[in-house]
Amino acid sequence: MSMSDSDSSSQTGDYKNFRQISRDRLLIEMLRSTKTGDSRSTWKVLIMDKITVKVMSYSCKMADITDEGVSLVEDLYRRRQPLPSMDAIYFIQPSRENVVMLLSDMSGRVPLYKKAYIFFSSPIPKELVGLIKNDTSVLPRIGALREMNLEYFAIDSQGFITDNERAMEELFGENVENSRHYDACLNVMASRIATVFASLRELPYVRYRAVKSLDASTVTTLRDVVPTKLAASVWNCLTKYKSTIPHFPQTETCELLILDRSVDQIAPVIHEWTYDAMCHDLLNMEGNKFVHEVCFPITTLILDVFLVKSGGEPEKKEVLLEDHDPIWLELRHTHIADASERLHDKMTNFVSKNKAAQIQQGGRNGSELSTRDLQKMVQALPQYSEQIDKLSLHVEIAGKINRIIKELELRELGQLEQDLVFGDAGTKEVITFLRTKQLATPENKLRLLMIYSAIYPEKFEADKGSKLMQLARLSHDDMNAVHNMRLLEGSSDTKKNSTGGFSLKFDVQKRKHAARKDRTGEEETWQLSRFYPLIEELVEKVSKGELPKNEYPCMNDPSPTVHGTTQSAPVRNNQVPTAHSMRSKRTATWARPRNSDDGYSSDSILRHASSDFKRMGQRIFVFIVGGATRSELRVCHKLTTKLKREVILGSSSLDDPPQFITKLKMLTQELSLDDLQI
Repeated sequence: MSMSDSDSSSQTGDYKNFRQISRDRLLIEMLRSTKTGDSRSTWKVLIMDKITVKVMSYSCKMADITDEGVSLVEDLYRRRQPLPSMDAIYFIQPSRENVVMLLSDMSGRVPLYKKAYIFFSSPIPKELVGLIKNDTSVLPRIGALREMNLEYFAIDSQGFITDNERAMEELFGENVENSRHYDACLNVMASRIATVFASLRELPYVRYRAVKSLDASTVTTLRDVVPTKLAASVWNCLTKYKSTIPHFPQTETCELLILDRSVDQIAPVIHEWTYDAMCHDLLNMEGNKFVHEVCFPITTLILDVFLVKSGGEPEKKEVLLEDHDPIWLELRHTHIADASERLHDKMTNFVSKNKAAQIQQGGRNGSELSTRDLQKMVQALPQYSEQIDKLSLHVEIAGKINRIIKELELRELGQLEQDLVFGDAGTKEVITFLRTKQLATPENKLRLLMIYSAIYPEKFEADKGSKLMQLARLSHDDMNAVHNMRLLEGSSDTKKNSTGGFSLKFDVQKRKHAARKDRTGEEETWQLSRFYPLIEELVEKVSKGELPKNEYPCMNDPSPTVHGTTQSAPVRNNQVPTAHSMRSKRTATWARPRNSDDGYSSDSILRHASSDFKRMGQRIFVFIVGGATRSELRVCHKLTTKLKREVILGSSSLDDPPQFITKLKMLTQELSLDDLQI
C-alpha cells in the first residue's frame, strides 16, 4: 500500500509530528484518494464502526472531513437511507460482522450506494478477502479495497492509546491465570501498536521490561510476562509488515520501549501540579470537556453604535480544552502557580493594550464615554470579544482550581507526598497527617496511603495495614486499591526481605526510604514541582544507549535473550544496572515563565508549534500497559525539546487518579464498565 502522502522521514522535507501524520493519512491518503475519475467532484458518504469513528475523531475535525468531499457520516450498524446516486467510503475494522454488513449494503439489484471505497483499519484475514471476492454482484461496485493500518487513538500530538480500558483487569487481575481475556487483550493491543509504526513508516528496536529473576523457587506468573508477550506480538506484526507493506523499512529506524504499570506505581496517584493535570484531577471533567457558566452580555444601541454591557442570565457552556486553544497549549504543562501568574499578566497586558477593554474599564469607573470612544470600542470589539472570552475562561478555571486547592488543603498534602517520595518523610509524618487532618477527603487519604505502600510495601503485608486503614477511616473497598498494588508487581510480592532479622529492620527502612533521587544539575522553580515520573530517566537512558540489556532486552537484538537474561550483554558508558530507577532534583523547566510581549502571546505558541520538530533525531516510543498519566505525557513533551528527538507516549488508556484507583479495585472484584467514570 502506498504511503507517499505520509512520508514521515525527518531527513527530508518538513518534519510532521505524530498526530499530523495520522491526520494526513486519514484525510489525504484515504479520503482524498477517492476523488478519481467521475467521482472527483461528487459528495460522498463516510461509513465507520464504533472503533474507527473514534480513530477519526481523535485526529480530525468534522470540518476537515467535509473539506475532503464528505457530506454525510454514518454508523455502519444503524439503519441508513439508500443513496444509490452517491459513492460511499467505508473505514472499518476487518471483522466478519463488518464485512457481512458491507456486502449487505452493496449487493443485490439496488445497492445502498453507487460505489464503495473500502479501507480497513488493520490487516484483513485472507478468508474475509475471499468472502468479498466471492460476491460477484459486489465486486464491480468496489472502487478501492485497501488496508490503512491505522487503528490507534491519537489523544495528543505526541500520545496515543489503544483503548484497552480493561487491560489492567484482564492482564493483572486476581484470576488472570484462568482468564480467556488475557491473550485477546494482548493481541488487540499489539495489533494497534503495530499500526502506529505502519502509519509513520518506522521499524523500531522493540525493547521491553524483562521478568525479574528472583530465585529458583519463584514461579513466573502471566502478570510477570505481560511486557515480554506484548513485545513478541508487536514484533510479529511488524515482521509481517516488512513483507506486505511497500516501502516499509527493512532496518530499524527508531526505538520502542514496552513497560507495564508496575514500573512506577506512584505517578498515577500522586498530585501532579501542572495546569492540565489539575484540571482533570479536580474539576470532574468529561474527557477534555469543561462546563462553565457564562453571562451572555446585553447589547445596547447608543448613537448608532453598539455598547456592550454585562447583565445577562448565566447559562452553561461547554468548551474543549485542546490544542486548537493557544492559551491551553501554552499553559497546560506549566505549574498551576505559574499558569495563574501568566494569566494575570496576560489579562493586565490585554487591558492595557486593547482599546475596547480600556474604554469599557473607563465606563465602569463612572467617566463619560465620548462618541469617539464608542467608535474605537466598536472597532476593537470583535477581536476583543474573542480574546477576552478565552482569557476569561482560563482565569475562571485557574481560580476554581486554586479555590479547591485551598479548601482541601492540598498544598500540605502535596508536600507530604513529595517528601515521602524523596525520603524526607516517613511513617511518623503519615500518621500525624491522618490524625490531625480529619477533614481530608477519603480519596486523598487513600492516595497518600497508596504512595506510602509503594515506598514501604512491607508495612502492608498480611494485616499490618489495618491500623492505618482504621486511622484513615477508609472503607474495606478503598483499602482493596492499596492491597491490589501487589498484583501489578507480579511475583515480586513473594520476595523475602534479604535482610531477614529484627536487628536489620532499620537498615531496611533506610534503603527503602526514598522512591526517587533528586536530580543533579536541576533546581526547583516552583514549590511541589520536585516530583517526576520514572519514565523520564528511562527515556534518557534509551536516548544515550544506557538501558541495562539484562533488564530491558531487545526483541530484535542479534544476541538472543530468555526472559531478560543474557550471557554477556555489553553495556555502553560503563552503566550500572539499577533495578529500581530513582529520581533526581530537577529544575522544572516546564514551569519556567515565558516572556510575553502582549496580552495574547499564546498565538505564537500555536503558530510555531511544529517549528521545533525540524531536523529531529530518531523517534523514541514508550508504551505503558495498564494506563499512562498526564505527568508522563508532559515528560514526553519536555524530553522532545531536551533530546531533539520526538518522544511519543502510548498506553492502553490515559488515566487520571480516580480512574486508576477504580481500575485497581477491579483487580479483585467484579464491577461493570458503568462503574468506570471515564
